Amino acid sequence: MSTDTTSATGTPAARPPMRGLYFEEFEVGAEYKHAFTRTITEMDNVMFTSLTMNLAPLHLDEEYAKTTIHGRRVLNSLFTVALIGAFHVPELTMRTTLGNLGYEKIVFPHPVFHGDTLRGETTILDKRESRSRTDSGIVWFEHRGYNQDDVLILSCHRTGLMLKRPAGEPDPA
Repeated sequence: MSTDTTSATGTPAARPPMRGLYFEEFEVGAEYKHAFTRTITEMDNVMFTSLTMNLAPLHLDEEYAKTTIHGRRVLNSLFTVALIGAFHVPELTMRTTLGNLGYEKIVFPHPVFHGDTLRGETTILDKRESRSRTDSGIVWFEHRGYNQDDVLILSCHRTGLMLKRPAGEPDPA
């Protein structure tokens, strides 16, 4: 890991690894506009669609796609979920998640096409202590994706198992 800080002795000081929020740090109703954006390429769509063995011509066959209501190929919707679902990681769940417990209410109100630039937002819907684990709690997220024209292209609810702050680690607040 590289460092960009210096200790009092003039030697590089080790920085703690980047992390997301611990369970205690999530506030119900908090909204986050994530800094990352990503322009979708043809390669993204073809590679993801091929790797997941989705043979739908709507994603792979330009001539076929011209005959559909969209008039061109549409990005594989599962790629959209994965990408928008990843924008929050550095800010909210890096090194503090124990995993996803479920996705629900996934909605695609507008198609995504090659060349679209996507961004994401997250709202914390709810949280509660785990009933079976003392080291974690459950957080409900709503992730939303928008294209370059601020058109909503994805909304989904996700439930995650989040670590509690380890004993002895100071509260940054």
